[in-house]
Amino acid sequence: MSDHDIARLSAPVSDRDHAQGDVNAAVTLVEYGDYECPHCGRAYPIVKEVQRRLGLRLRFVFRNFPLREIHPHAQHAAEAAEAAGTQGHFWEMHDTLFEHQGSLDDRHLLQYAKALELDHDRLQMDLASHKYAGRVREDFVSGVRSGVNGTPTFFINGVRHNDGWDVESLTEALLAVPVGR
Repeated sequence: MSDHDIARLSAPVSDRDHAQGDVNAAVTLVEYGDYECPHCGRAYPIVKEVQRRLGLRLRFVFRNFPLREIHPHAQHAAEAAEAAGTQGHFWEMHDTLFEHQGSLDDRHLLQYAKALELDHDRLQMDLASHKYAGRVREDFVSGVRSGVNGTPTFFINGVRHNDGWDVESLTEALLAVPVGR
């Protein structure tokens, strides 16, 4: 396989991304995900465990890739996460959405906002106006340009990871990245 055949991130990780971990971590794992996707739901605890195992060596980035045609609540869930992010609670909402995948309608999204002690009225207005739809669309378009065609899709230091994403496989792939790459 030549370098031209390797799928790479079209938009490099930047300050606009939601990231956990040190910006100078040896390895960056980017996930394009959909909050309503059952495969992403299975990947969620796997990523958590990989983060635990790799600790400071790993930075994790989540980008929205709602598959609206098959997951009717995915778009609004992504918008809710973005709205929560402007209130400093992206990761709390991200986790809540994955932990309650079967309940992503607007009523539940607003309940989650209340439970997270977010400004409920502000989040309700943000959802009603689709204030963060453009931000979600930017993630989606960057995914399409990077060759994402399903979720979850992972990139390790900007290169698409096409192998397994169980805990052992993903951990092994991340540890195999040479330091400084």
